[in-house]
Amino acid sequence: MNAVLADPSIARAALISAIPLLYLIAAVAVGSRGRAAGVAWAWAGWIATFAVAAAALSMLWQTVGGSFVAYAPGLADSSGSGWVRLSVRLDSVGASVLLLVSFVGWVIVRYSHTYLAGDTDQPRYVRALMLTLAAVAVVVISNDLAVLAIAWTAASLALHTLLTFYRDRQAALIAAHKKFIASRVADVCLIGAVVLIGLNLGTLEIDEVARRAQALSEFPASLRLAVVLLVMTALIKCAQLPVHGWLIQVMEAPTPVSALLHAGVVNLGGFVLIRLSPLVDAVPLAQALLVVVGGATAAVAALVMMTRISIKVNLAWSTCAQMGFMLMQCGLGLYELALLHLVAHSLYKAHAFLAAGGAVEQARLQRLLPQLPPPRMAVTLFGALSGVTVVTAAALLWRVPVQELPALWALGVIVALALVPLLTANAVRTGALWSLALGASAFAVALAYFGLHEALSRWIEVPARAAGSGLVAVTLGIFLLLFAVQTLIRARPQGFIARRLYPWFYAGLFLDEVFTRITFRLWPARLSRDRDGQPGVSVTGATS
Repeated sequence: MNAVLADPSIARAALISAIPLLYLIAAVAVGSRGRAAGVAWAWAGWIATFAVAAAALSMLWQTVGGSFVAYAPGLADSSGSGWVRLSVRLDSVGASVLLLVSFVGWVIVRYSHTYLAGDTDQPRYVRALMLTLAAVAVVVISNDLAVLAIAWTAASLALHTLLTFYRDRQAALIAAHKKFIASRVADVCLIGAVVLIGLNLGTLEIDEVARRAQALSEFPASLRLAVVLLVMTALIKCAQLPVHGWLIQVMEAPTPVSALLHAGVVNLGGFVLIRLSPLVDAVPLAQALLVVVGGATAAVAALVMMTRISIKVNLAWSTCAQMGFMLMQCGLGLYELALLHLVAHSLYKAHAFLAAGGAVEQARLQRLLPQLPPPRMAVTLFGALSGVTVVTAAALLWRVPVQELPALWALGVIVALALVPLLTANAVRTGALWSLALGASAFAVALAYFGLHEALSRWIEVPARAAGSGLVAVTLGIFLLLFAVQTLIRARPQGFIARRLYPWFYAGLFLDEVFTRITFRLWPARLSRDRDGQPGVSVTGATS
């Protein structure tokens, strides 16, 4: 007790470490045979509530007391000193994501309890859910790259159990097998990155890795390779093109599992890149991969969404697009906006999936309304000019340093294009381009965007870095082209270009078919029978 009072970091470390530890205890407690579903949900509910309270308290403590790193004695060495001191850390980024994960987990536990009422296999679901949340929490609080890699892999394996919960749905099982293959490739990249970082910097402690990396005048080739492997890990685990297909096709898993996947687990790639930003910023090839692949994924996914009517499939493509946009922001060095995107997307997507039934009803009601003619191209272009004016005014009010952060202006242009539907919402009804109210709303959005950037740049401890002009130009080119194509299709939905492009984007450019053929030749999914005689998938060749 005296040691705790003398060193508050011990108490803080114990508080955040208790979150994954109790998740694990819950998983073990419900794992015994014959455990009643009610008891399993009681364990899960109480621990999920504690996790939210502990994460909120940790956030408050971090705000008042600042960041900290706490070490545990023992085990093997990763720092070159002969012993490993396993360590946990909590800074502004970690505190934000830990609270997010705990809150989303609490919501999903409560929703799942009702959603799975009457299912005979509820304890298995609770066990896998608790293991997934425990692994994600370890990724967030760990200060050791080896532990982070193990926990990230464990989160993927635990999630696989949830994705294959309904063993009689062969399409979902095949999609989960595709995810299993992609995740194992990502794990190999991650292990290679961790090994190379340890060999080059002599430590695996994340805070020390950042300090030693920043002290280098130039990265050796093997360390640059490690960063590229780390970026490839994030791209694969965030379901970027061309390994995105599994994310679209696992929609037959229970709805709360989809919410957990899209609102939590798939976002971990962005969190790890923010955590290791000093490494990413020093390797131009890694930044270029994030900008090109992330930007291309966001653009292609946005066009594919124009061809789909299924609510859950649209949500899945939306996640691909949003993950691509977040990773692109990391490549541009705008980590505070990437964190904002991560948090906002997680909350939105959790609500969207858990309220998917209401979304279907709203879509049906929308079809009963009279169909409005598509906006004319001139109206859309004038709306784009108005959006640029609104965003420029907001940026000037916040005194955005364009010379220091040209990438932020590129994001501002994208925001301006995103405001066009708001600015032209009533044009087809009233004949006016945009009303004063809509203009004020658009200005408020732009003002909030730059305001949140300013607030987060002071809150998080990751300084924004100026991206190269080439990456900024690539970003603008991708989204200006996307805007032009979308505008042309909406203005002329039956035109030549729309009819020629529709089959390609409806099929997702056939990228997933190519990926599926290649990977299934290397590791085919074997349909088998589970213990109840139901169809199953074995990813190892054994009976599932």
